[in-house]
Amino acid sequence: MTATDATVTALLSELGDSWETVEKITAARERFIDGIPDWRLPAAYGVATVDGGSGIVFARANVGVHPLPAVVMATTLGHRSGSGSYFLDARTLSRAIRLLAPAEACTAYEHPNLATWREVHKTVEDGGAAVAVFLHDLDYQGEDPAVVALQDIALQSQ
Repeated sequence: MTATDATVTALLSELGDSWETVEKITAARERFIDGIPDWRLPAAYGVATVDGGSGIVFARANVGVHPLPAVVMATTLGHRSGSGSYFLDARTLSRAIRLLAPAEACTAYEHPNLATWREVHKTVEDGGAAVAVFLHDLDYQGEDPAVVALQDIALQSQ
């Protein structure tokens, strides 16, 4: 078991493997946020597939919403703040899915990010490439093509 796997196991041991109420989801989200100093919900975040022909295609982009999946993915990747993109291999995506899966027990919410992550996981297992992308704010001036693509989506949604 890797250190990251041990962290996932420890977090799930602490939080439980089923968050069937809004209160439990809130408690889990706050626990994840507390684990990342100075965490702030990014302006946008998402998961995209990458291929040579069509480039970066967002399977799911969230603009200012769904803080639990954002902080779960950040926890899994070690993302602390700022804008950036991270390659997602099947193992990393499995960890993120495992950390978010207990939220599925709460029927007060839909779980579109979890469903998307599972679909992207299949793509990655079949040899596809994927990235997780965080856009700190809409004024991004960097050159990361995945972040720029997410910024375009975020600006169009305003």
